[in-house]
Amino acid sequence: MELIEIVLLGIIQGLTEFLPVSSSGHLVLGQYLLGIKSPGNTLEILFHLGTLGSVIFVFFNEIKNIILTIDKKPTQKLLAFISIATLPAMVVGFLFRHEINRLFENINSVGYAFCITGLILVFSSLSKNKKVKFSISSSIIIGLSQAVAIIPGISRSGITITAALLMGIAPEKSAKFSFLLSIPIIFGAGLLGVIDIKNGDIFTLPTIFAAILSSFLIGVVALKILLMLLEKGKFYYFGIYCICIGIISILI
Repeated sequence: MELIEIVLLGIIQGLTEFLPVSSSGHLVLGQYLLGIKSPGNTLEILFHLGTLGSVIFVFFNEIKNIILTIDKKPTQKLLAFISIATLPAMVVGFLFRHEINRLFENINSVGYAFCITGLILVFSSLSKNKKVKFSISSSIIIGLSQAVAIIPGISRSGITITAALLMGIAPEKSAKFSFLLSIPIIFGAGLLGVIDIKNGDIFTLPTIFAAILSSFLIGVVALKILLMLLEKGKFYYFGIYCICIGIISILI
């Protein structure tokens, strides 16, 4: 692969990992349209490292506060809720990863998943901020939502934030929980990718650097854009985009 192709895919990954438009679906569509073939899983792992860095960078103060107050009950409850919400996706991802990987080869199925994501995001406009607090039941619902997002074309951030919003949780808290929740999931996806790496997946140092840096930098920008739009109540705008890109994917 050319270095410019790596950077282009890194930009796609960084932009769509956090915006509620499905990074996995866009990578499938991007590689299809650009005629790019990624050998093995190594490239996806490098992109995951970059976007993981984006979350840590943007939410550094929150993560630091969690570490410093880990002996406090509110922090322990938050970590417990994150752990509960993480379990469904980890189980589904581990047990069905090979079946899910086959979905990446079908551009039409990704298109239908995009449309589902779009409808979910549009539906989020019906939510009302009731200042509801996180609980075991809300964590389970968000966790199940995240498990569904393993399907390429279903946005992880979109479906988890929408689930939280519809339960009456404030937009800022919904987004923060979703992205803190993404840390173990992105890390886990990268770890599974390492397990599945083929011996022939060799990348040069410039390629590795370009993949991680491009997805990291764009990921930081995407995160800040999403937080701003959530604050302004424009989250559902992404739904219109997903439906349009879904229809295009189906008709290709």
